[in-house]
Amino acid sequence: MLETRNLTIRFGGHVAVDAVSCTFEPGTLTAIVGPNGAGKTTYFNLISGQLRASAGEVWLDGENLSSLPAPLRTRKGLGRAFQLTQLFPNLSVLENVRLAVQARATGREGGGFDLLRVWLDRRAWLDEANALLEQVRLSARRDEQAASLPHGDQRKLEVAVLMALDPKVYLFDEPTAGMSVDEVPVVLDLIRALKARRDRTILLVEHKMDVVRELADRIVVLHQGQLVADGDPAVVIASPVVQQAYLGVVVEEVA
Repeated sequence: MLETRNLTIRFGGHVAVDAVSCTFEPGTLTAIVGPNGAGKTTYFNLISGQLRASAGEVWLDGENLSSLPAPLRTRKGLGRAFQLTQLFPNLSVLENVRLAVQARATGREGGGFDLLRVWLDRRAWLDEANALLEQVRLSARRDEQAASLPHGDQRKLEVAVLMALDPKVYLFDEPTAGMSVDEVPVVLDLIRALKARRDRTILLVEHKMDVVRELADRIVVLHQGQLVADGDPAVVIASPVVQQAYLGVVVEEVA
């Protein structure tokens, strides 16, 4: 479903992502791990279009998206959740999700202006938005401004917005960062439910290795912008390159 071919970006003389080629299949969850500065978030930015690649390509369902800006990539089916929340801070919690539902629906259906249909559609959009807020346990705060929510609830709201877009590919960048112990299971349960659908591709940047071990079907390791390991979680985590580069374990060579 999703493929990157020799994806590269340079900032002056620094190569932040260096010729990374990967294919990601539907129904799988791939964890992207690596030390700070390894290029994980930059790789996501290249896939979703927040950054333009210096070289290489991004393909989705056999279509080359490399020349498309981020909004058009979203319409093609790439959904991105950020390390820092990206919400409409002055709108209500409900309106944030309703706008995402509306953007998806109008983007796919098109058609001319029909006042009755707009009224009926708005009712349907609000119903769907309310259902999503129920899933992320924010129904009680639907009328509050997004800016007034504590950080953990803002993270849950961003997940609801992403789900409202119903993308083919979900890109989660540290979705549980800054959340309390009690809040983390809500987001993880939503990711588990998306994975269980078996028709969506999920990429997850996550530093909590217990989360990675539980959720990931596959681990891709980036180090200094390069892909250094890729495969079954147990095998990758046990490999010397990961023990040294990511976990900080010094592996002694056998003479």
